[in-house]
Amino acid sequence: MKSNLISKSETAEVLSKVSSQWKMELPKIKNLKIYEIEEGQIIIGEGLTAIKIGENYLPFLSDSQTLSRFPSVIVDMGAVKFMCNGANVMRPGIKSFGEFEKDQIVIIIEESQKKSLAVGRALVSSNEMAQMNKGIVVENLHYISDKYWEAKKTIKD
Repeated sequence: MKSNLISKSETAEVLSKVSSQWKMELPKIKNLKIYEIEEGQIIIGEGLTAIKIGENYLPFLSDSQTLSRFPSVIVDMGAVKFMCNGANVMRPGIKSFGEFEKDQIVIIIEESQKKSLAVGRALVSSNEMAQMNKGIVVENLHYISDKYWEAKKTIKD
């Protein structure tokens, strides 16, 4: 896995893109380290861990401080196995949820231990979802045991 520390101007540019996509202020970070992995990047800085897939930036699942700033859906225990294999979130598996808009990043949390299982993109707004009984609600983009999760285990911070 290739890694490089990017310049202050590149760091500012990346942080600006992330902040814009996530619609939130990020902490000031002097340097970011980018780890290249197949089909994406893991971005690590003081107080921020994210992944980049294509042009999309997602919070990394182990970055609980950042994850807590996003809306979430809580899934029942029957959905856990499927989430950890990359399945999308189906309406029947959702126990409760916060408010979110279509295309917003949503954190998928399991009901018993309240652990984050996955990061996804809402395919419908929370208002639309409340009216649904079935169908896909959140596209699963990053989940426990995916290639980014496994690659991060090999990185020594």
